[in-house]
Amino acid sequence: MTTSSPTAPRSFDPLAMLLAAPHRAMFLIGALALLANMVWWTWALLASWHGWPFAAQAMPSAWAHGFLMQYATLSPFVFGFLLTVFPRWMNLAEVPKRTYAAVFGSILGGGLLVLAAQSGAPAVLPLGLAAMLTGWTVALLALGRRLAQNRGRDVWAVSCFAALLLGAIGIALALAFACGASPRLMQAANALGTFGLLLPVYFTVAHRMVPFFSNNVIPGYLVVRPAWSLAAVWALLLGHLVLDLAGLAHWRWLADLPLTGLLLWQWLAWQPWKARRPGLLTVLYVALAWLPVSFALFSADSLSLAWHGTSGWARAPLHALTIGFFASMLVAMVTRVTHGHSGRPLAMGTIPWIAFLGMQLTAIVRVLADSAKQPWPIYTAAALLWLLALAPWVLRSAWIYLTPRRDGKPG
Repeated sequence: MTTSSPTAPRSFDPLAMLLAAPHRAMFLIGALALLANMVWWTWALLASWHGWPFAAQAMPSAWAHGFLMQYATLSPFVFGFLLTVFPRWMNLAEVPKRTYAAVFGSILGGGLLVLAAQSGAPAVLPLGLAAMLTGWTVALLALGRRLAQNRGRDVWAVSCFAALLLGAIGIALALAFACGASPRLMQAANALGTFGLLLPVYFTVAHRMVPFFSNNVIPGYLVVRPAWSLAAVWALLLGHLVLDLAGLAHWRWLADLPLTGLLLWQWLAWQPWKARRPGLLTVLYVALAWLPVSFALFSADSLSLAWHGTSGWARAPLHALTIGFFASMLVAMVTRVTHGHSGRPLAMGTIPWIAFLGMQLTAIVRVLADSAKQPWPIYTAAALLWLLALAPWVLRSAWIYLTPRRDGKPG
């Protein structure tokens, strides 16, 4: 008599698991970069503060910090999200694995080369930027093809695609700088990353998804997401960007004051007082509150320049935006997507709460640092707070992206 042996378990393939869905690979890049690029920046702060020797760099540390955090850290999360949901918004075919695998490889390799260029190998900067631009272009072609099929009828898809185009221009400007063009192009690349790429994408996704999430769990919720508010935010952001790049920061209040009012109105129109629970919804509204706060600070900065010719705010408004809004919203949205796409409950757990509350503290410390007589120790403290708050969240997230879904479903 023969006996049948039990079926042998399938061997675990981390790469196959990572490429099972677009968000897995791209979120992993972003999550690890949240720590790696901030470790590099913390060391740069300490070296500058104490006068320690630092490895040869391709560009000033502050410029590299802005570029790495925007294009090599936050942008992979943007691509992971959009490569997943963009086709679903328009009921079109999903992006094939070979496409998002190419985006993953190019942006990962490019980001590592840019970091290496700031850590003793400056000659590799053009290669890193070219690799990133290649991955960006592959993603744009895939998403653009679907946008054309939809004939641009989805206003949120059009808005996100426009922001990605500006991001591609930003990387192209950085590449031109790396090849010997004016340093002003690198500064423009970072400004485009903030006000042309990330803020439009973040606001667009919030404009579409926050009322949707709220309506699903809040009885009697009124959905308010008019197309005109999205268009107005775009117009005012472009105004802010043009005035800043033209060296007219003392006139920037012409865009920043209306933006402050508009963003406050939109936040109130979404009825944050109704979002006391669940926690996964509450954190979205807390993060969104940083938007009008940051542009109130930008307005104060511009008015101070106009009236007194100087500003004591330094980079406080920018960090209210980038840490207070971008990082807080990142933790909130990525936790939701990660849980939802791994078969876990849609709820904030202990580790996500630590990360989110840590970002609130980090933002407050970094904003207040610019008013201190000796800001460098506080800058360093903010960077260390970032690392301490996000390290458990990053490690937990990385484990989720490298392991199968809990519910046994594909993806």
